[in-house]
Amino acid sequence: MNIHVSKDPQALGKTAGAKAASIIRKAIDEKGTANIILATGTSQFETLNQLTSEKDIDWNKVVMFHLDEYIGLPITSPASFRKYLKERFLSKVPAVGRAFLIDGETDAKAECNRLSNLIKNYPIDVALIGIGENAHLAFNDPPADFETSQPYIIVELDEACRKQQLGEGWFATMDDVPKRAISMSVKQIMRSQHIICSVPDSRKATAVKNSFEQSVSNLFPASILQLHQQCDCYLDNASAALLEKFQ
Repeated sequence: MNIHVSKDPQALGKTAGAKAASIIRKAIDEKGTANIILATGTSQFETLNQLTSEKDIDWNKVVMFHLDEYIGLPITSPASFRKYLKERFLSKVPAVGRAFLIDGETDAKAECNRLSNLIKNYPIDVALIGIGENAHLAFNDPPADFETSQPYIIVELDEACRKQQLGEGWFATMDDVPKRAISMSVKQIMRSQHIICSVPDSRKATAVKNSFEQSVSNLFPASILQLHQQCDCYLDNASAALLEKFQ
C-alpha cells in the first residue's frame, strides 16, 4: 500500500482521478477493455470530477460496477447511490460500455446473486473506494466479514455508519437512514488488481490512523488494504494529520 498526501481535497482528487485514468487507459490498451468499481459519498466528489474530465479514455470499452446501495431507498432519494452515479458519472461519460448498478428496491437476496454472478465475468482492473468514519470499506462495518467469498452481500448498518450518512447531509433525520444495505464484500474489493482509495477530511483522521497504523483487523475493516500490493491511498493534510510518519 502506498500513501500519498495532498494539501486539500481538490489536489487529492486531481491526483487520484488522474491515477485511475492512467490505469483504465493501460487496461484498454493491453486487453481492449477496462472493468472498474466506483464508490460514492462526499469523499469521491473530487476524484470523480477529475476522472470524468480526463481525455483519451475510450469509455465504451469500460464496464462499471458500484460498491453499495441502501435497501428499500428509492432512486429518487437524494441519498440514492444509483442517483449519485447517474448524476456524477454516467451523465458525464454517457458512452460508458456497461454500467451494473445495484437496485436496492428489488429483492435484495436476488439482487446480490445477480450482481455476484455478473462480476465474476469481469475481473476488476481498478476499484475506486473510500474509508468510512468507522473505518468501513463499502458498507462492511466493523466487525467486517473478511471470510465470505460472495461478491455482494446483505449487511446491517451500524449506528456510527448511519450517523455519518446523516452528518454528511444525505438524510434529514436519523430515522430516515436505512438500516440495511447491499454491499460489495471485502474479499471482492481485494480481488481488484488496483485500488485507488480517496480519503479527504479531518473527520476521517482517526479511521485513517487506525486503518494504517493498527494491525490488520476486522474491527478496522480498511486495515486490510495494508495487504494489497497495488493499493494507492490518497489523503489530504487533514485526514493524514494523526499518522505518525507525517507528523
